Amino acid sequence: MRALPMAAGRAAAVAACASPAVPRRSLLLSTAAAALQPEPVRLSRGASAAPKLRASPPDAAQAATAAAAFGSKEAFAWAKSDNRRLLHVVYRVGDIDRTIKFYTECLGMKLLRKRDIPEEKYTNAFLGYGAEDNHFVVELTYNYGVDKYDIGAGFGHFGIAVDDVAKTVELIRAKGGKVTREPGPVKGGKTVIAFVEDPDGYKFEILERPGTPEPLCQVMLRVGDLDRAISFYEKACGMELLRKRDNPEYKYTVAMMGYGPEDKNAVLELTYNYGVTEYDKGNAYAQIAIGTDDVYKTAEVVKLFGGQVVREPGPLPGINTKITSILDPDGWKSVFVDNIDFAKELE
Repeated sequence: MRALPMAAGRAAAVAACASPAVPRRSLLLSTAAAALQPEPVRLSRGASAAPKLRASPPDAAQAATAAAAFGSKEAFAWAKSDNRRLLHVVYRVGDIDRTIKFYTECLGMKLLRKRDIPEEKYTNAFLGYGAEDNHFVVELTYNYGVDKYDIGAGFGHFGIAVDDVAKTVELIRAKGGKVTREPGPVKGGKTVIAFVEDPDGYKFEILERPGTPEPLCQVMLRVGDLDRAISFYEKACGMELLRKRDNPEYKYTVAMMGYGPEDKNAVLELTYNYGVTEYDKGNAYAQIAIGTDDVYKTAEVVKLFGGQVVREPGPLPGINTKITSILDPDGWKSVFVDNIDFAKELE
């Protein structure tokens, strides 16, 4: 697919999203739904759909087997060979309909599905540039009665790749979007970029990258020790260091981490600002979800390489989707989700 048609075909894309999405059973990794509560991660399904369960050995037995299998060398090799992909990024918004309108009309995303969970007092919406089974998407969470969140200083921005930054910015401006940086080369580089803000103050970097199959292409987080963060995401999460760039003139260094080439896959952009070792994370940004073939082995690898497991691996009650939640050395959260279970959730 092209990186955002921007002008041509946008009316059709918006029209396709205008009607409510047909409800489907969905994996809602909604730590985000618990506004200030770090746990539990909740997962919802349609009221009329019976959960699809599959037999599995007891959690303790699987965890023990995974733990026994690994030394450092074996763990690193397994994490690199595991079938992993960035699934979605979860964060909280104060008015979900307003945000959906901005993302579809200004950013050209499609509303993939929307789910209201009145008994737990939250609503979720998934938006992106393609189907969830092969694209990185955003998961918005609105908690009843909460209209504002603190984004903090640690979260940086999301990235969207487009064919033409200048035309995209003009469209966003015409639709009432807030442009915070006009189109031009990135500091210390040649890539043409611009910055815009959504209604909640989340920043989006618009990058000129024609023809990319993954327009929603980046999540940028700030870290206090870049080498430590790179080592963790390589060893514990099985990512590759795709590139690293130091900009001494502007006193920052960035590292792109991911599971495939940057021009074809969504990536995690880690930024280190000279001399800054920790950040206020606020309560708005929640986590990234990552697919894995084995949450039990994933948790053991994370522990082996110094990560913190904040939710032990196992099936979620009532639906049997297996997950594990972890924190990196800077306290940023990721949730690993069983690939087979996730595919069933999208049926």
